[in-house]
Amino acid sequence: MSPEKTIAILIPCFNEEITVGKVVKDFRNAIPLAKIYVFDNNSTDKTAEVAKASGAVVIREKKKGKGHVVQSMFEIVEADYYVMVDGDDTYPAEHVTDLLKPVIEDQADMVVGNRLLVYEEHAFRPLHVMGNGLVRWLVNTLFGVSLKDIMSGYRVMSKKVIDGITIMAKGFEVETELTLQCLNKGLVIQEVGIPYRERPEGSFSKLSTIKDGYKVIMEILMILRDYKPLLFFGVSSAFLFISGAASGLVVVLEFIETRFITHVPLAILSVGLVLSSVLLIGIGLVLDSIKNRFNEIYSSIQRRKS
Repeated sequence: MSPEKTIAILIPCFNEEITVGKVVKDFRNAIPLAKIYVFDNNSTDKTAEVAKASGAVVIREKKKGKGHVVQSMFEIVEADYYVMVDGDDTYPAEHVTDLLKPVIEDQADMVVGNRLLVYEEHAFRPLHVMGNGLVRWLVNTLFGVSLKDIMSGYRVMSKKVIDGITIMAKGFEVETELTLQCLNKGLVIQEVGIPYRERPEGSFSKLSTIKDGYKVIMEILMILRDYKPLLFFGVSSAFLFISGAASGLVVVLEFIETRFITHVPLAILSVGLVLSSVLLIGIGLVLDSIKNRFNEIYSSIQRRKS
């Protein structure tokens, strides 16, 4: 890498005083010339003090949620290459050069640390692995890719990625959004296998199985709605149309036989369902056209920059 290029290590943290000092020191040893930023998301412990004492630049983000933290990171920090890693000491700093290499050599726009190849016994909760698998399957199916770890918090990005992405997620679904936005914009993502560790003793995960399980389900729906609107609204439209046609069949058969309609509420329901079906497919077509147009504009802007 040319000496004028800069690397920023971005570490989002909430109550990580036990681990953040080691994380900062490990990445300082791995990349001595990098500038390390710890974004403290309203920690109630000594996370900020420990990070500062370890040599990091500490910036407070008052809006709660990892998505808000990542958005602030991208807005505030200027660099040529960005390394984003959690402050819980589960990701190995010694592998950061493996993640950086494809981006520096312009072989990829984003490189993700794949945790699912080698990990310690209690590093994952079973339901979290299942949720990761569901989202991974959907993303791979929709975009025709074969990614392994959609939700990894250890990734390297070029400035092109940072400049082209606007974070909308508020919580831990931000990693999925980063992957989706890159895929949607035609950027190149590579994965590098890394060992994934358990949290050290005394350190606790901020994830909730039930709450974050609900978020995974909503994330799947949002992926369909935002990135494949015609499919999302088309399936919804088909469901309403079939329901409307089935309920309307009773009314039609009755009219053919008796020339009267006694199931008036059922007739109204049937018409309402079919009209709603037509409305949804129309919405899907409009949103799909808008999405394609935005993608064309983004591609045109990127070609002019290059």
